[in-house]
Amino acid sequence: MNLDSKTIYKIADLARIHIDDKEVDTLIPEMNKILSFMEKLNELDTRDVKPLVYMNEATNVWREDVVNQEISTADGLKNAAKHNEQFFMVPKIIEK
Repeated sequence: MNLDSKTIYKIADLARIHIDDKEVDTLIPEMNKILSFMEKLNELDTRDVKPLVYMNEATNVWREDVVNQEISTADGLKNAAKHNEQFFMVPKIIEK
């Protein structure tokens, strides 16, 4: 499949990108090269190839999710500009 300038503009429109007229002349051979490479890959027989889910065989090591009290409320509020005994006081940002 060979691309022309009309197809390049259509792809750019679908991708929501702007390309200049002078860029089209360089994009045509580059994109044709990519498409010819993809056509070569399509010629390969991949029936016996296991689908790749992860790049390596490492498994995630999970830890138990335990709630811990890291700092006290008083320590958390210590550096707050405005606060009451339990909460930070912040300016209202949502209006009706």
